[in-house]
Amino acid sequence: MTSRDRYPSGMSAVPRSAKPHKGDRPSGRFRRMLDRLSSSQEDLECEELEEDSQASGCTRISECTDRQIVKVTGTLRTVTLRPRAGVPALEAELFDGTAPLDVVWLGRRSIQGIEPGRKLIASGRIAMSHGRRVLFNPKYELRPLGKE
Repeated sequence: MTSRDRYPSGMSAVPRSAKPHKGDRPSGRFRRMLDRLSSSQEDLECEELEEDSQASGCTRISECTDRQIVKVTGTLRTVTLRPRAGVPALEAELFDGTAPLDVVWLGRRSIQGIEPGRKLIASGRIAMSHGRRVLFNPKYELRPLGKE
């Protein structure tokens, strides 16, 4: 009696932890094409952002720890003006495919080029605020629009 006979609904007798992960699969051209066709648009964008982060030599946001000096890259998802202690603060959410990072410019109401969908490289010291990673007043470099 095989596991297929015991589990007719397609369930496997192999525990999930013992199954091969996505990175363990053969990476032939046909396999990559099938993965792309069966993946959602969001998954494809996350994968592309992760590859871009690795190619530029930046730290993945998911690997950043409190008080660490980092250089990260990603796409701005949201940009909002939110006062902090009576001082204007421009806040943006940077996403690199692994995790979000809040980027905050204190004392700024707007910055030319900082808008949702824009790619940038930011560097500075990570802080943790309410369980989220935050980068205050980072050095930043806007990525060219033609590369998007």
